[in-house]
Amino acid sequence: MAEKVRDYPKLAGDILEAVGGEENIVNATRCATRLRLVLKRSKPSAKQEVNSLPGVITVVENNGQFQVVIGQHVGEVYDEFAKLVNLDTSDADEDTPKGSILNRVIATMSAVFAPFIYILAAAGILQGALILINLPFPSFEDTSTYQVISFISWAPFTFLPIFIAITASRHFKSNMYIAVAATAALVSPDWATMAASIGEGNSMNFLGLPLTETTYTSSVLPPLFLVWILSYLERFLNKRIHEVVRPIIVPLLSILIMVPLTLVVIGPITTLGANGIANGYNFLAEYAPWLAGAIIGAFWQVIVIFGVHWGITPLALANYDLYGRDSFQAYQTIAVIAQVGAVIGVILKAKSKEVKRIGTSAGITGLFGITEPAIYGVTLRFKKPFIIGCISGAVGAVVASFFNPFYFAYAGLPGPLTIVNGINSDYPMSIWGILIGVAIAIVLPIILIQIFGFGEDAAAQADSSVAADKKDAKAEASAAENNEEVVHAPLSGKLLTLEQVPDEVFSSGAMGKGLAIEPNENKVYAPFDGTVVMVAPTKHAIGLRSNSGAEVLIHVGLDTVKLDGSPFTLHVKEGDRVKKGDVLSEFDSEAIEAAGVQTITPIIVTNPANYKEIIIDDTETTTQGNDLLTVVK
Repeated sequence: MAEKVRDYPKLAGDILEAVGGEENIVNATRCATRLRLVLKRSKPSAKQEVNSLPGVITVVENNGQFQVVIGQHVGEVYDEFAKLVNLDTSDADEDTPKGSILNRVIATMSAVFAPFIYILAAAGILQGALILINLPFPSFEDTSTYQVISFISWAPFTFLPIFIAITASRHFKSNMYIAVAATAALVSPDWATMAASIGEGNSMNFLGLPLTETTYTSSVLPPLFLVWILSYLERFLNKRIHEVVRPIIVPLLSILIMVPLTLVVIGPITTLGANGIANGYNFLAEYAPWLAGAIIGAFWQVIVIFGVHWGITPLALANYDLYGRDSFQAYQTIAVIAQVGAVIGVILKAKSKEVKRIGTSAGITGLFGITEPAIYGVTLRFKKPFIIGCISGAVGAVVASFFNPFYFAYAGLPGPLTIVNGINSDYPMSIWGILIGVAIAIVLPIILIQIFGFGEDAAAQADSSVAADKKDAKAEASAAENNEEVVHAPLSGKLLTLEQVPDEVFSSGAMGKGLAIEPNENKVYAPFDGTVVMVAPTKHAIGLRSNSGAEVLIHVGLDTVKLDGSPFTLHVKEGDRVKKGDVLSEFDSEAIEAAGVQTITPIIVTNPANYKEIIIDDTETTTQGNDLLTVVK
């Protein structure tokens, strides 16, 4: 779980440095909990470096994105990150990673919807509040106060194409104001009047091309495709129109081309596609509702892990536009609440105060429909609660499916606060189905975790890890005060001076200062907290850099390079962060000796020039973890 962070500029700067600097950033966006980066090149050590930063929950690399899960403070971190990078330096970048079509679609959906999802969520909650008020006071619906609040709550959905124009223009690197002007024409009341007239049977055309009755308020794909195509049109025009008249001619031609093109071609085709996708899901939900519920209840949070959940937004919005209701978000709510129930189960079962504290914080965030802290901080951390949550979500959604559950107002972040969106007098059983499904989603994981546990060994290990971290931190602080750092023995065995090593490269000190161990075990452990900076292709040698800068080479055996890695098993790779005592590799000493090679293992400080003195332990034998070398700055 991330530490509480308030130094947002530092965290943003540390993330930028870890991923390779401004020159490696293609694009940066954010959603409710994640900073989403598109990188030109993937730095091998970036994931571990960012993962270790205070304030970062975890890192997910998926769909061509480097996703930094931060939680509720992601907005502040993104604002600081945006100050450090220029995301609009060019129209196109040859180094931009393209990825598969699916990855690019999902990345686009995330970039477009994530920035204003809280606006839609707030509007959805306002609609839910109106539903609740109307239950005890039915006459309230006839008042002008209700009407004002109602049109306020619907405004973000009515003018959704304009929100999409703003975020999509940033993503596709087109002129925002041209995009807004073009999409504003789509939601113009005049077009709504014309479309209604066409719907009544009156024929209308544009330059001889027939117009359809399609309207674009609350639409998703038409404005999205408009801005996408507009970005190419703009680049085409900017290259061919003289700069003197470009500021007025480019907007003029862009609007004059794109709006009619959308009304005649783009809009009808994309609307048909969006409605087709929605109808495909609705067919499953109508004829096999239990299967639709089981799939969404079980796997929705798996989709969230990989950050691809934004891709479903057009489906839900199309359902509201077509039918005024949607069952997908009803099942989503049950899946979300199941993870909250799993967190509650862990809180009740755990003995560790640290686990209880993290669980409480994550559970509160889950109440608002944001489950990443619950997933990464608790349920996925111990694995079993996550699985139990998914199973419970599936069971709850299947039971709810027998009551025809629907949401009648869009929920930006489905969760406990949006349950009221399932209330509708025409579908009285809908809310009961949702409530029963939610009850199962909360209670079942609590019961299962009390019976089967949640991975107490993992919890104990986490607690010991926290204690060890605190101990190591104190030791490092003490060493820093004395300008000293201890390198611990990476394996057990007999100690040898470098002069005793029958290899001139090591015995001469050409590689650096240190000693050697004639091992009596077959595992190599990390001698300090640090980073793996080198792994030999033949697996026999590992280079490490400590957190304070000491560089150490562990070379298992003499002339073992000729064995081509066969006796060795690696547990780390270049760029990995390691803690003191982590297993780095294993080797078969009998196989090494059978090949006529010695297992004597030199441990060398390869940057001795950075230190005034390297103090070497003078005992005859050592045990893994004992003090071995002390470097003094």
